[in-house]
Amino acid sequence: MNRSNNPLTPMAGLVLQDYIISSFYDTDATANSFLLRGTLPMKIGGYPQLARMTLPYNTNPGPNGDNVSGFGDVNIFDIFLTGSPTLQFGVGPYFVFPTASKDATGSGKWQIGAAGTVMTPQRWGLLGALVTYQHDFAGDSDRATQNLFTVQPFVIYNLPHTFYLRSVGIWNFDWETGNYYIPIGFGVGKVWKLENGVVMNAYVEPQWTIAHEGLAQPQFQTLVGLNFQFPLGL
Repeated sequence: MNRSNNPLTPMAGLVLQDYIISSFYDTDATANSFLLRGTLPMKIGGYPQLARMTLPYNTNPGPNGDNVSGFGDVNIFDIFLTGSPTLQFGVGPYFVFPTASKDATGSGKWQIGAAGTVMTPQRWGLLGALVTYQHDFAGDSDRATQNLFTVQPFVIYNLPHTFYLRSVGIWNFDWETGNYYIPIGFGVGKVWKLENGVVMNAYVEPQWTIAHEGLAQPQFQTLVGLNFQFPLGL
């Protein structure tokens, strides 16, 4: 069951996630971010790698107070895999492309950075973290500078009958403005093994922000997701 929750599992995957942000600090606004994500394992020069691409569809507060919906910025990372069955590492480049269909749903900036992760599978579950950093190098000069750092802790506790508890809230830090917010989640999920080796993983995780700085940071959000892993691996 750990393999279905481990972001370093070298299998082809399809991820559907929806972040429902139902409350912000200092405002009555709401927002939503639907993520379509794919992962693909590969070997280049004999080195195992895992590429991940994410296409968001965002609904964000617009300049006139109305919500604006549209595609967001595509992000891709390609991490090189190493380690052992009990201590796994990955590190590689991270790219963000200004593909947003509207100004309110993207940054307007080309960005580059790095992604790194460490995972320690346990008999009872999974511990680890995924870290990313991104900074803009080109794009619309009238848009805000992007200098972002994220930490996503992974805490998974396995239960009988392929149920599990989870906490994977993403901590966001804007190093340009000094703003940040740190959500803590507590959710539940279940894994199914389908035909032909396909694994399905469904989950829901409410997340509460326990610390923040800056106006209009998310206060409460709910992550709903459905993952598929396919028997195409290294």
